[in-house]
Amino acid sequence: MAEFHKADIEKLIDGVLPWPATQDIIKSPKDSDRFDKYIEIMQERVTFKETILLPLTPMLFIVSADGARVVKCRCGHDFGDYRTNWKLSSLIHVRDDEASLGEIYKGREMPDPSWTQLREYICPGCGSQLEVEAMPRGCPPDFEFLPDLDTFYSEWLGRPLPDSVASEDKTLETIADWSAAK
Repeated sequence: MAEFHKADIEKLIDGVLPWPATQDIIKSPKDSDRFDKYIEIMQERVTFKETILLPLTPMLFIVSADGARVVKCRCGHDFGDYRTNWKLSSLIHVRDDEASLGEIYKGREMPDPSWTQLREYICPGCGSQLEVEAMPRGCPPDFEFLPDLDTFYSEWLGRPLPDSVASEDKTLETIADWSAAK
């Protein structure tokens, strides 16, 4: 099994690794500490001290914070429990008319605004655009990824996390709490 240096993994993340070296990494069996190298690189790039458990995107991470598992932006903004769709705690810019969609799409490329919304999810902490999704009107935000961290750490990495948390979608419970608070 090939062992790749942390510097090469960092170049791969940044998109500056030469193509032959990138192909070598892609084609080779994964080195046993690749995930740890990746986490170490990402931990060095964030402003917060909480331990990254799993990167969701280049800007979003599931971290261990005071005994809880939460989603944080690279800037440190806390989106709450990782089992609740982080998009509900973001700023959302919705493009749903010809004028706003026309800033992105030209001519026949533009989706029908009576059917489609373009939602831009923005971090309230740093203003970074975290994601964009095109959705039919009335559809809830897409919750793309709810990992089973306990299984990943215990069965794939061979080192269980110190606490156990049920991997279940808490989004509807969060919304119900909002409506009960009124």
